[in-house]
Amino acid sequence: MTSAPITPVLITCDWGTSALRAYLMAADGQVLASRASGQGIMALGGASFPEVLAAIAGDWAREHGPLPVLLSGMVGSRQGWMEAPYARCPAGLPDLAATIAEVPGQPGFGPIAIVPGVLKDDDKAPDVIRGEEVEVLGALARLGISDGLFVLPGTHSKWVRVEAGRITTFATYMTGEVFAALRGHTILGRMMEEGTFSAAGFRRGVDAAAALEGPGALLGRLFSLRTLGLTGRLDGADSADMLSGLLIGAELRDASAGEPFTLVANPALAARYAEAATLLGLPHASAPEGCGPAGQHAVARAAGFI
Repeated sequence: MTSAPITPVLITCDWGTSALRAYLMAADGQVLASRASGQGIMALGGASFPEVLAAIAGDWAREHGPLPVLLSGMVGSRQGWMEAPYARCPAGLPDLAATIAEVPGQPGFGPIAIVPGVLKDDDKAPDVIRGEEVEVLGALARLGISDGLFVLPGTHSKWVRVEAGRITTFATYMTGEVFAALRGHTILGRMMEEGTFSAAGFRRGVDAAAALEGPGALLGRLFSLRTLGLTGRLDGADSADMLSGLLIGAELRDASAGEPFTLVANPALAARYAEAATLLGLPHASAPEGCGPAGQHAVARAAGFI
């Protein structure tokens, strides 16, 4: 007996600075098809946002009708398609759903809206997330939990605390961007060789992070990557991964305080953070894949989009 075909009801896009991922979903959140593009908000290649959306998902709309579209990530930033005002901490699924920003209609598509992101504005310094809040909500749904500390590593690594299903606070670490800047634009990068991942170099960096003491210690330790190379005590093939281990290890030590956390990341990046956490003796787990689209589906349902 042939089962009835599953009807698509929603298109979602995770639209970041350098990449775009689109999903075609069923009513229950099942991802029926997905596509990826390098046309992030800062890499449109001269095209407009409506043109890029039509290129990646227009045929889905033509085949299945004018489906609603939910966008999340930096597409809602000041540099994106349209600035979506932030929801304020504490913020949960109902708060995000209630403040989605509607985008002017586009031919061939149903209603289009952007998830707002979250603002933490306390006495120390403001902080913001766009896109990661959706992944956290997806992790809650996939894991069947409502509390925890979640880590979303990347260019700007996010540490997000959730209580009773609401994001109560978070912190940003510029670990990925600092790594790229140091490797590509400082004297440290001059001695780094391209090559495969060096597990020994990475472990050495994490060990160096474990020995850091006091404010400013990381800044002093960074220069040792050059001097170790100059004195023949660090191979150029190990240097980049030692830098990676040092920065990730420093982040983990500062942010976790020994509390268990859950990694929400692509497998390669999650593996680095998990290895560093293991070396530092920090309890951790990894969320299942697909947290992004799971969170988008949850927001769409809560907002009455589907």
